[in-house]
Amino acid sequence: MRKFQNFLENQLAPIAAKLGSYKALIAVRDGITLSMPLIIIGSVFLILANLPIEGYPEWLEGYFNLGTKMGHVVNSTFGIMGLIAVFGIAKSMSEQYEVDGLGAGIIALGAWLVVTPNLILKDVGEGVPLTYLGSRGLFVAIIIGLLTGLIYQYFVNKNIVIKLPDTVPPAVSKSFTALIPGFVVITGAFLIELILSQSGIENIHDIILQVLGGPLGVLGGTLGGTIVAVLLNSIFWFSGIHGGSITNAVMDPIWIMNTDVNRLAFQAGNEVPNIITRPFMDLFVYIGGGGATLALVALIFFLGKSAEAKAIGKVAFVPGLFNINEPAMFGIPVVLNMTLIIPFVLAPVMNSIISYFAMSSGLVAKTVGIAVPWTMPPIISGYLATGGRISGALLQIVLIVLDLAIYYLFFKTLDKTWQKNSLESI
Repeated sequence: MRKFQNFLENQLAPIAAKLGSYKALIAVRDGITLSMPLIIIGSVFLILANLPIEGYPEWLEGYFNLGTKMGHVVNSTFGIMGLIAVFGIAKSMSEQYEVDGLGAGIIALGAWLVVTPNLILKDVGEGVPLTYLGSRGLFVAIIIGLLTGLIYQYFVNKNIVIKLPDTVPPAVSKSFTALIPGFVVITGAFLIELILSQSGIENIHDIILQVLGGPLGVLGGTLGGTIVAVLLNSIFWFSGIHGGSITNAVMDPIWIMNTDVNRLAFQAGNEVPNIITRPFMDLFVYIGGGGATLALVALIFFLGKSAEAKAIGKVAFVPGLFNINEPAMFGIPVVLNMTLIIPFVLAPVMNSIISYFAMSSGLVAKTVGIAVPWTMPPIISGYLATGGRISGALLQIVLIVLDLAIYYLFFKTLDKTWQKNSLESI
């Protein structure tokens, strides 16, 4: 165990810290997170439009077509996550090089629209397909956002920009600063679109989706890939590195896409296809946060006998109910605490396996694309995420009970150690 701890401290932790500091991962995380307020707001309207009450949809349509109008709100919030992500990713990427990010974000937005095919309707005109504004455009948004941020900061930091006198208002000066890098990026996007169209390839989004979505889909959309992601998350957290900031930056695009596919199917009244989604991970795998630590802090709060347990329980239990586990991670601490390594890794892996088979077998409803905030307490969150199915709440109760069983013996060892240390210090 000492050798393993040394390995974590001396070998794994530096690697994890380096991965977590990569500008590209930070930019992707920040850019996708930028759309979360809209997704959560859209989820509220999705819930209101689809309450599991017999005759409710017909009743809703009878009042000013409220069901249809709420659906429009949902599509207008969920449906532009790609558009928002390309702006946010480019902005974050350039700002990490200490360059004003607004110009990069606006240029990236224009470049993304250039490579996105127009929808031409007879007697109506042209438009951008809502399909690509949302989750299907996310991979292209990531690529263009990262490239734009890099190109923009290069031109600005190398001083290859148009400079105006100091007497010119800052807003006007910034717009001229963006002209040269903006021309390069937009021209590049135009050339890509031109080459693809002349090659008979009409849609860059579908190509990128096949090239990147296939491998990432295997990793993020299957049980095996999910277990790998959960193991890495737990190991990174245990090493003192925020596991979610690393694994989620890689996996979030596929999890969010799966969530949105489920949302579209749910709105259409069809069976939702995907099990592994963002709500699946947040609400069923990580109950209490990374390591599924709600069970641990509950044991400490209710059963702890040592002075340390009583103190830590008061601080960590309530945040744990809202899936905030930093008080537990650094207060117990869980980080590099070899007493807790086994349950910390085992509990979320078990949650993944049980939840997956419960949903794939039909015993529990799949998540329906409602982006329930990750801070929503369990039972309520399980009910909402599965579209108002009690089976989602019941599954969370079962998982918490099993997590309690996994953590119990290790908690007892930890509590006895605290008691022993207290006696020795007297």
